[in-house]
Amino acid sequence: MLTGTYSPALVLISLFVAILASYTALDLTGRIATAKGRAVYLWMAGGALAMGIGVWSMHFIGMLAFRLPIALGYDIGITALSLVIAIFSCGFALWLVNQSRLPIWQLGFGALIMGAGISSMHYTGMAAMRMTPGIDYDPTLFGASLLIAVGASAAALWIAFNLRRNTPYVRLARGGAAVVMGIAIVGMHYTGMAAARFADGSFCGASVDGLSGSGLANLVLVTTLAVLAIALLTSLLDARLEARTAVLADSLTLANQELTHLALHDTLTGLPNRTLLADRIQQATQLVEEQGGCFALMFIDLDGFKPVNDAFGHHLGDQLLREVGLRLREDLRSQDTLARIGGDEFVLLVQLSQPDDALRLAERQVGLINKSFRVAEHDLNISASVGIAMFPGNGETPQELLMNADAAMYHAKGMGKNGYSFFDVSMNTNARKQLQLLQDLRNAVEQQQFRLYYQPKFDAISGRAIGAEALLRWEHPQHGLLLPDKFIELAEKTGLIIAIGDWVLNEACRQMQVWFAQGYRDWRIAVNLSALQFCHAGLVASVANALQRHQLPANSLTLEITETTAMSDADASMTVLQKLSEMGVDLSIDDFGTGYSSLMYLKRLPANELKIDRGFVRDLEHDSDDAAIVSAIVALGQALGLRIVAEGVETDVQQNFLTRLGCDSLQGYHLGHPLPPDTFMSAIVAKEHPPAPEIN
Repeated sequence: MLTGTYSPALVLISLFVAILASYTALDLTGRIATAKGRAVYLWMAGGALAMGIGVWSMHFIGMLAFRLPIALGYDIGITALSLVIAIFSCGFALWLVNQSRLPIWQLGFGALIMGAGISSMHYTGMAAMRMTPGIDYDPTLFGASLLIAVGASAAALWIAFNLRRNTPYVRLARGGAAVVMGIAIVGMHYTGMAAARFADGSFCGASVDGLSGSGLANLVLVTTLAVLAIALLTSLLDARLEARTAVLADSLTLANQELTHLALHDTLTGLPNRTLLADRIQQATQLVEEQGGCFALMFIDLDGFKPVNDAFGHHLGDQLLREVGLRLREDLRSQDTLARIGGDEFVLLVQLSQPDDALRLAERQVGLINKSFRVAEHDLNISASVGIAMFPGNGETPQELLMNADAAMYHAKGMGKNGYSFFDVSMNTNARKQLQLLQDLRNAVEQQQFRLYYQPKFDAISGRAIGAEALLRWEHPQHGLLLPDKFIELAEKTGLIIAIGDWVLNEACRQMQVWFAQGYRDWRIAVNLSALQFCHAGLVASVANALQRHQLPANSLTLEITETTAMSDADASMTVLQKLSEMGVDLSIDDFGTGYSSLMYLKRLPANELKIDRGFVRDLEHDSDDAAIVSAIVALGQALGLRIVAEGVETDVQQNFLTRLGCDSLQGYHLGHPLPPDTFMSAIVAKEHPPAPEIN
């Protein structure tokens, strides 16, 4: 018998290649498990090629490590066949471990198939030597090599199946498993080699025209390592790209969730907004139609919120709205929805078993809001007006139900506030009127349907005209001339007052420029500012633009603001008023005495004028208290160096009394009615130059 020897270096290299091939195979199973569509088959084909070459290379390097006292070689065709067997065996293994399940019987069957393939690859590679006489195999060792092949295949399949998912420390686990698998593969190979018996005088037929030489081992090694390295590197890069893609996908999912939340929720309170509420109403409607029952839609509007907001500022008002939201949802169920749809308006959607339950719930909501709120060390008291629409019965669509609940809420406000009202069909008439008026108001802004009337102001002593107050009128196409009390509240609620206020300012300045050019250079034109207009960031710029556009001296314009507006946020008001004062504009505190005057702030305000409210002037002749209040206001204004204007003068007695007190100027129906500009001047001229009495 010929005795063979092994090159220790090549044996170690074959072990290294077996371990590297095993790790590459385990890593590729992870890629296949996470791939989608055609990528699964591409990774499987590439994995079969890389793993097959690795296993075959380990076998071939082990063969090249073997030495006999005769020349050895390997038949090219048979050697190539062994490589094909290795690739197909590895392909089958990759396919098997990437099934959704791997029961015991399937694992055993797969181990037999793969073990047979590896054994076939090994013994086909041995046959490539074309030994004469043929190789004789020891039955015991031959059988042991087959058992090792099947056992190693079973272990490899089980390990690969369980390590295919990317779990914590999976790479470390794959590394340890690759060592075990590599040793098993090498053990099978060298057990099979140990089973081979070479008779004395044996001749290797492939040594003449087959593969041989020490350089062949290096070529096989370099080629194999290159293939395995490329496969492993590709897998690692793809894994990193997949991980980054997953992170990006998670970030995009989170961003989409946040955007969806923002689109469907109120940013101040976190409650559902109008869009999400409409969807919830639609779902509730379908539920009632399918399962019966009913639901109530409660439109909740806060009474007294605006004065709180004006008095303490928007920051505290926002905190109050958050507290209201928290209180209203104290005992709501998961199926109920509380939404904020704008301003101080909330809507509650409640599933009910009996329509009568809505009454008890509405009483509770009103009672909850009635309790004092503690906000930023202030005890605030507000109330709520609640309008209730029921389904079925009060509408079919979310829009119709909301509109009807809104109409019922306005009815509750009209009944004295701090209460609730169920919807009735008659309420729709008023609701539609409000909606139509709003649409007409928008058209009025676009089509400039507004007009200014002018009420003259007169010097109290001389009776000479010293200017006018611009008063807004709406020339409605159907309803004729409307006074501000018909539309100003709606304009403020919708924000249209800003555009309307800018138009009033420009038109008043234009008209004043006409009178200025006619020689009335000592006149002043007075324009009222609404609270919303005064708080608007663009007010100072709008005033400056109007004066510049019409080439009007700043002291020809007087801006009137109520003392409630001026005092609501005194520090902010001071800043705006100071800018207007520095511009040269006159500032008048309108309706003085009707609000909550603070003398500390009043003396700091850069005002030029105090205007006594008509309510005090009206009862001067009959109410001594009003006379005393007017006297005090005049004395206060004079002490602060302010001009005093009294409005609402309607009798000679009032005119004489106010003149004696020391008022600087007067206005009222007794002196002159509001008139359009084309008749205003003729009325002034007629008053200053009355016709001479006829002499008989």
